Amino acid sequence: MAFKMSVQKYSGKVSEVEIGTGEKAIKLGGEHVLPFYSFDGEVGNSPKVGIQILDIYPDSWTDAYKEMYKDVANDPVEWAKYVEANSGADFICLKFDGADPNGLDKAPEECAEVAKNVVEAISVPLVIAGTGNHDKDAKLFEKIAQAVDGHNCLFMSAVEDNYKAVGASAGMAYSHKVGAESSVDINLAKQMNVLLTQLGVKSENIVMNVGCSAVGYGYEYVASTMDRIRLAAFGQNDKSLQMPIITPVAFEVGHVKEAIAPVEDEPDWGCPEQRTIAMEVSTAASCLVGGSNAVILRHPKSIETIKTLVSELA
Repeated sequence: MAFKMSVQKYSGKVSEVEIGTGEKAIKLGGEHVLPFYSFDGEVGNSPKVGIQILDIYPDSWTDAYKEMYKDVANDPVEWAKYVEANSGADFICLKFDGADPNGLDKAPEECAEVAKNVVEAISVPLVIAGTGNHDKDAKLFEKIAQAVDGHNCLFMSAVEDNYKAVGASAGMAYSHKVGAESSVDINLAKQMNVLLTQLGVKSENIVMNVGCSAVGYGYEYVASTMDRIRLAAFGQNDKSLQMPIITPVAFEVGHVKEAIAPVEDEPDWGCPEQRTIAMEVSTAASCLVGGSNAVILRHPKSIETIKTLVSELA
């Protein structure tokens, strides 16, 4: 008897979201099946890999990064141009650590000028990340959204405390894409999507950031949450969960001890640079096979490895 392969058919589909403009614009989502399940149906757009930079010199980053970017890290425009030319990333994530009220507390207007200069200097899409201070980010994103009008950026992230301000400015007034951030919980993810769409942000302009952790730090909760979100989107045709997922892996890996502890403190652990690459790769690979449509990394070698993985599996 000839072998007949079983195929799992789903009624739901992840929406397709475009970020950026021109030839290097990227599309996320569009799949009808679980990640890389091409034997079941249409897998949509291949996952994308971005690279993180900052608006200020990365004092908190490890020595390997400081050495790598020593000639450009004091200027975000030159830094962005450098990583576009040398990292192979599909997009750039510019994180505004300099606006943190507990740090330099740069004014939104100053940050908006930086974002404008960066987006005009590169051809790949730009993702904007804030400080994590919800009140400051609301003010920050309003000014930046206006400054980068027409460049179709993704703003990470809108949370329950500031979604009205972020959604209204980035998602509605200037037609950018909005990241709906939640904390590793399917119900919270769904709630943020509902709140944004009720506000008036179109569902096709929303990308979910459902939370992340570095592998070894409770990652099983991330895995189970992504599984539940994707199965609800496909099997239950839950339209409030049919948005692409972006995962800022670098934000998590960049501060865990196993990735950044110096050799002097942990001589048995080996080279910190190799450790941070290993942590980024293992976390990013886990996110992609779990349902993420895009990951943000920090090390060019991590990006190269993950892009090879995607190419082989796609």
